[in-house]
Amino acid sequence: MEAKAYLNYVRISPRKVSIVLDLIRGKDVKLAEAILKHTPKAACEQLQKLLKSAIANAENNHDMDTSKLYVAACSVSQGPTLKRIRPRAQGRAFRINKKTSHITLVLKEREN
Repeated sequence: MEAKAYLNYVRISPRKVSIVLDLIRGKDVKLAEAILKHTPKAACEQLQKLLKSAIANAENNHDMDTSKLYVAACSVSQGPTLKRIRPRAQGRAFRINKKTSHITLVLKEREN
């Protein structure tokens, strides 16, 4: 039995998110919450909300015990890129790519 939560079109680069996901992959839910709370990265705030959503899904939709939950899998993939233009000298224009992310979080119960 597993509980999933998705967060799509987040306005943060997938590379920045994957650094934080590597910190919480395989950890217990309480430890993952503590790591996200005390890590000074931009992605942590969004991932905290996603983790709480996944915990709520596990508890309410699948009747899982929240004390036994752990982060079984978490992944990020690139969403659509917002293309913006920055004016430069002599009438030129430079492109700025604002990347978005699709994040997936999967929780499972430990066998203990």
